[in-house]
Amino acid sequence: MINFRRSAAVLLGLLATTALTGPVPAAADEEQAAEPPRVELVLDVSGSMRAADIDGRSRISVAQQAFNDVVDALPEETQLGIRVLGATYKGKDKKVGCQDTQQIVPVGPVDRTRAKAAVATLRPTGFTPVGLALRSAAQDLGTGATTRRIVLITDGEDTCAPPDPCQVARELAAQGTSLVVDTLGLAPDEKVRRQLLCIAGATGGTYTAAQSADELTGRIKQLVERAGDTHTRAPTVVGGASACDSAPLLAPGVYADRESFSEHRYYRVPVRPGQELRASVSMALDRPVNRDYGVLLRATAADGRELVRGADAGSGRADVLSAGLRWSATADDEDTADDENATADTSTPVVEPTTVCLVVSNSFAARPGTAATPGMPVELTIDVVAAAGAPDGPDLGRGWVLLALLTVAGLLTGLIAGLLTRWWVATWREN
Repeated sequence: MINFRRSAAVLLGLLATTALTGPVPAAADEEQAAEPPRVELVLDVSGSMRAADIDGRSRISVAQQAFNDVVDALPEETQLGIRVLGATYKGKDKKVGCQDTQQIVPVGPVDRTRAKAAVATLRPTGFTPVGLALRSAAQDLGTGATTRRIVLITDGEDTCAPPDPCQVARELAAQGTSLVVDTLGLAPDEKVRRQLLCIAGATGGTYTAAQSADELTGRIKQLVERAGDTHTRAPTVVGGASACDSAPLLAPGVYADRESFSEHRYYRVPVRPGQELRASVSMALDRPVNRDYGVLLRATAADGRELVRGADAGSGRADVLSAGLRWSATADDEDTADDENATADTSTPVVEPTTVCLVVSNSFAARPGTAATPGMPVELTIDVVAAAGAPDGPDLGRGWVLLALLTVAGLLTGLIAGLLTRWWVATWREN
């Protein structure tokens, strides 16, 4: 859901915290992943995929061509798997048909010939157990610290719930599995669109409506390539607290959390004199909510005094709300900290950092029947950099000095305007 400049941020955080007394801030995990990018394509092969409404061809034939093109262009380091749903059972027994999902290509280095042959034999057949297929695909990809991706291609909504696919996506996200589900819809259906948006939003993925073979092929390629760029950037899972004094202490980095409806979650960040705190938060709308909602990010002192209130920030996505803020200590704050340190120990002039509390709040209200758990996904980005001083400007003085300066300037302006007007009137009369 955010662009990250994390390596430099974490280095600054580590340098800043080596001299701190007390607890060391939790740092976002920045170790390079030893494993390669892992992606699984999940293809709907239910009976509705026979419809011939994409460039005059059937949906399944367009999907098969797209898969072949993607396999041919697959980056060498990417490990790819393919899972299908509704591909084998031809009967009418819904209980049996709703278990119809299989992995036809295991996740790993791709044998292109084998993968294309497996996809070429698929024929639209049965039901649409999307929720079960997503849960199975997550198991196919396994666990790990890095982000893994599922790309779901379907033309219809789940016909087998439970499990509801949107709820499955929320459960996977709540487990901290570093799993992103991107969805591609092949049919212009509003119910399908809403379901696929919900699945993608719950895991930080994207939704795209593919109306042509070129759109489908290009989008799948883009998502597979994106896996190579993002698989090492999984946010660190952290749990915010209900009060500042018990909040986790965080170093610069990117963090993931969950927040309930109308909740306030607290996090603490140490900021030294001469440094500037930069923070942003994004919250995904992964379920139906009432109108008139918002997300607020605030920085407060340990005693609850508000330091700065964040401003809304556009994320480029309609299903994500974001806010950001910047804060650095003023001269008065630094003097106060120096006085406190001097009183505590005059022989050790160590300047302690100011502990800033970040408060993430939301004004969401659930619609009737909307699940309140797990909480909505939150992504928090924290950076601490050298403070940028305000540019110097002309000092016009204060009080009586400023009043006298403005009076003289007004008299001179009036005198010049009068002389120019008199000259213009005399010239006009002569002419």
